[in-house]
Amino acid sequence: MTTEQELGAAPMSIMDSLVRNDRGGPKWLWRSGSLVPWADARIHVNAVGHASVASVFEGIKAYVSHDGNRLLAFRLDEHLRRLYESARLVRIDIPYGVETLRDAVIEVLRANEYREDVYLRPWAFPAGIVQEQMVPAGVTCELVVDSWTFQSGLGTERGCRAAVSSWTRINEASMPPRVKAFSNYHNGRLAMIEARENGHDWPILLNERGKVSEGPGACIAIVRDGVVSTPSTTSGILESLTRETSITLLRELGHTVVEREVDRTELYLADEVFFMGTGWEILPVTWVDGLKVGEGEAGPVTRALDAAYHSVVRGRSPEHADWLTEIPF
Repeated sequence: MTTEQELGAAPMSIMDSLVRNDRGGPKWLWRSGSLVPWADARIHVNAVGHASVASVFEGIKAYVSHDGNRLLAFRLDEHLRRLYESARLVRIDIPYGVETLRDAVIEVLRANEYREDVYLRPWAFPAGIVQEQMVPAGVTCELVVDSWTFQSGLGTERGCRAAVSSWTRINEASMPPRVKAFSNYHNGRLAMIEARENGHDWPILLNERGKVSEGPGACIAIVRDGVVSTPSTTSGILESLTRETSITLLRELGHTVVEREVDRTELYLADEVFFMGTGWEILPVTWVDGLKVGEGEAGPVTRALDAAYHSVVRGRSPEHADWLTEIPF
């Protein structure tokens, strides 16, 4: 029998990498063309609810550089392109171009005078009061860029307990999972609640074919006999930029990476399992359904990926400078 001490800390005690709760809100956010005081960014109560069903967003991180003199927004252009792809798929209209939004992100970082790691959330939602249950196609949207500081887990000792969920991952025939829409995250939310109620940190969702898909907010990979395998983009996953980054870095490190269908039982036989996403970064999974993964800590492949990813986002590595957008202090 495994004990609570063996399993690790209580759920979520080492998981907060998205928000620093010891910081107040920022001074400014960008809303539909200009900076607005964060405390004054309000809408009517009837502008929420049905409008959020069609809302799309991105999660972007800007890291303090290794030399401490600038912020480095990671894969900013790719994230913004994906936002517009999500808007196209849910058939809403963002009335600003990508370059305008890119400038807005930089403006928010400068206006708030950040000197620590920052999470950015550009998001688009139907403008005005939406009372219809079904948001019509082609509706004009408001566009917002919000931000807050976070504490990175990169380079630290961490891990989480995961469990395969009884909830099935959404699929292309119902709610396209490659869309980064707020409504899609209700699927992961239900799975997360189930996992927490059963004493785990995070769920792993299977798709409609019973194959491994992803976590509630991150993609997943396993390492078995030296080969890294991750569910393919047709397995019901978000087309994750962190996953794409990880595959590139792992191959540069000399590892074989295969994108394929992954069976549930492979999770139980894997030498290593890890999540990868903007919010969670590279997060080792140390237990799955009560079974220890490897030695119950981050394995060598996961550690190497974590170090490579950390080096890139801090600008320490000379490789992939094109992934970084500099904002000098």
